[in-house]
Amino acid sequence: MTKYPVTLENCGDKVSYDQAPKRAVTLDQASAEVLIRLGLADRMVGTGYETDKPTKDIAEEYAKIPLLAENGAVVSHESLLNAQPDFVMSHFASFFAADKAGERRELDEHGVPTYLTEFDCTFHQAVDGASFEMLFSEYADLAKIFDVQGAGEKLIAEQRAVVEDGLATAKKITGTPSIMWFYSTYDGAPYVAGPGGLPQHVSELIGAKNVFDDAETKWPETSWDEVAARNPDVIVLADLTRGKPGDSAKEKIEILKKDPLTSKLDAVKNERFIIVPGTYMDPSYGSVYALPAVAEGLVDLQ
Repeated sequence: MTKYPVTLENCGDKVSYDQAPKRAVTLDQASAEVLIRLGLADRMVGTGYETDKPTKDIAEEYAKIPLLAENGAVVSHESLLNAQPDFVMSHFASFFAADKAGERRELDEHGVPTYLTEFDCTFHQAVDGASFEMLFSEYADLAKIFDVQGAGEKLIAEQRAVVEDGLATAKKITGTPSIMWFYSTYDGAPYVAGPGGLPQHVSELIGAKNVFDDAETKWPETSWDEVAARNPDVIVLADLTRGKPGDSAKEKIEILKKDPLTSKLDAVKNERFIIVPGTYMDPSYGSVYALPAVAEGLVDLQ
């Protein structure tokens, strides 16, 4: 049982929670889904930045939570305060800004404690020690804040089992395949996974080489020339459903096949692709499923 007030260090700040939140707002879908899976849907009064259809097991609960920003928009400061929250959580540092939901310090001064994922304390910067253990630690933090430790332990145990299954499959992989994690495109340029994120962690766990592990950020913008030069054995495609150009795995494959350079790559010519939901590449409930999905994909492509 949590003894309040409880103070936690979160992204370098000490944040105090005087009681178990009863009116939580999440600024993004990934945060909402974590709280739902901790059994906290009835304590949520709003969410935003909806990018995907929730999975069937939580769709009914998710649909009951008021959407404070339509069409994948970020929750505004006004909308947030109108919801009268006593707790605000985000998976994106950029959402805690004066021109968006409001700065964390400002919200704290209004008596609204916040929680930001340790995976994005500084927007897009590589995170030292990014791992599933860090993710599980966040589940434990949230369970403590809301006084639902049993639910937190259950969720962590379930996710650890997924990781163990993935590691067992990874033992069947031969050699050290090189992979590129292709997340999205913007103005025609590809965004890929670099170091300091969960895709890099998965690569290391399964014994694969992330061809962009030397980038300066965890989501670097690169070029098709650079993709061709790095010549990955396999390309992992994020199948995003938010509706932007080039988001779907199908569109990504079409782009790779049309580009004069990437179309000549062995991975593209032989369709050595592994498709995963976009949420698997972000820190989220779905992250652990990237491990067995990519491991199985590599085994099948051997």
